[in-house]
Amino acid sequence: MHIIIANSSAEPIYEQITRQIKNQILTGVLSAGEALPSIRNLARELQISVITTKRAYDELEREGLIETVGGKGSFVAGQNKEYLHEKRLGLLEGKLARVVDEAKGLGITKKEVVEMLTVLFEED
Repeated sequence: MHIIIANSSAEPIYEQITRQIKNQILTGVLSAGEALPSIRNLARELQISVITTKRAYDELEREGLIETVGGKGSFVAGQNKEYLHEKRLGLLEGKLARVVDEAKGLGITKKEVVEMLTVLFEED
């Protein structure tokens, strides 16, 4: 598992960890049942507090993305396909919203954006 912490970011470290692990789960880099590093090992690897790492894991568990088994560790939760699809759609929707905002700021019309998406979608 690869996580990069940006100390200069305004985003709290636990949120950076949460976002990156979540992204790896939703994109299939981490698959159901896969073990995550222990809280201590990840904290040591990232050179951060164990409390920060635990907070990130707790958030991921609240979202249903990981499961923690006492004495065994934390694992990527087995997701039903519909739930995973909805999460992926939400992730994409957020990215598209940023694209739409940027297009509006540049004076690009909806029709032009749809044309661009159509061309990009049809490319192999």
